[in-house]
Amino acid sequence: MSNFVSKFKKGIALFMPGIFLLGFNIGTGSVTSMAKAGATFGMELLWTIVASCLATYFMISLYGKYTLVTGETALQAFRKHVHPAFGLFFIIALTAGVSGSVMGVMGIVAEVCFEWSKSAVDGGIHPAYFAGFFIAMVYYIFWNGKTQFFERALAVIVAIMSFSFLLNFFIMMPPPMDIIKGLAPGIPSSLSADDKPFLIIASLVGTTVFSGLFIIRTTLVKEAGWDITYAKQQRRDAMVSVVLMFIISASIMAAAAGTLYVEGKGMESASQMIGILEPLAGKLATSVFAIGIISAGVSSQFPNVLMLPWLICDYNNSERNMTLPKYRIIVFLISLLGLVVPIFGGRPIAVMIVSQALNAVILPATVGGILYLTNKKELMGKYKNTTLTNIFLILILLFSIFTSVIGIEGLMDTLSSL
Repeated sequence: MSNFVSKFKKGIALFMPGIFLLGFNIGTGSVTSMAKAGATFGMELLWTIVASCLATYFMISLYGKYTLVTGETALQAFRKHVHPAFGLFFIIALTAGVSGSVMGVMGIVAEVCFEWSKSAVDGGIHPAYFAGFFIAMVYYIFWNGKTQFFERALAVIVAIMSFSFLLNFFIMMPPPMDIIKGLAPGIPSSLSADDKPFLIIASLVGTTVFSGLFIIRTTLVKEAGWDITYAKQQRRDAMVSVVLMFIISASIMAAAAGTLYVEGKGMESASQMIGILEPLAGKLATSVFAIGIISAGVSSQFPNVLMLPWLICDYNNSERNMTLPKYRIIVFLISLLGLVVPIFGGRPIAVMIVSQALNAVILPATVGGILYLTNKKELMGKYKNTTLTNIFLILILLFSIFTSVIGIEGLMDTLSSL
């Protein structure tokens, strides 16, 4: 029995970098973007998830391959082989996006918990208490834990999240033909002035093809001690991560499409996911969905608050010693952003959609950076990009530019309507 447990732990350890990325990527940003898309347009934007997941797999594999060959992480490479300012751009841009994400994450989790608590407490428990609890929990684990502990904690939370959303899919799934039709690319028509398909498409791409995912991937690969002999393992790990990413994302979209879209309810606030779903899908589905949202929020909060310290260590090629006072202060201050929406109010859904759309704007630089690095023979040697790899990269670059443009248009449209 102990031998079986030992082998099981070793097997799980091999996929820890991929599990970490899944927990990173499927947060409340993904939940709200996918649910918003499903509630507003049904399954019409499923093709966006397919295209985004394919691009994500390719980019994860390529960024990981670069580190396997050179031993350098992404930011180290950008600083050394492109320009120091290029590396700093990613630190600033990703920190800005993560800051908005932290505010939206805790705002959504707290709002959902508040709505959910009404069934047990008259009038519910104020969202600020829930936000404070989850912030304190994540910070406590950060204070006492190490990277391996974060990964193991995420593995448990991701398992709970995955089970919750998959179960909900079978409870609330839309007609199979609608799912099939959603695989055909197209831009749905706006049903009202508040429905902005371009902004939602950009947010779907931004939350799936996330630049921070690829940057952190190189750090995890290097920390795992992998070299080019692990190329097959690296691709398999990336595949597991992306397949689960697609299944969970599509399940969330389908659950909203099978309920809110069918009833013409739409979705403007996180609490709607609880308040509206209950009469449509029943208490069980509502509770399972709420558990999934909370798990997604906590799983993404871990890497969100750690993003800036990790990027700084990566850029400076220094040890990731998170016990240093300066990093503990940075994580504490970023964590406090989670109290902004619960205390001062606001629309966390809007904050998350805009945050995810901003991620899409960063994407072209991410694709362009790895395109340049992996074509340098002095760095990659015989592992330099093939013609086919470059064709795929250029297609992803064009796709990223397209989503950046529509993301900017959607953001400008949103700001002009405020």
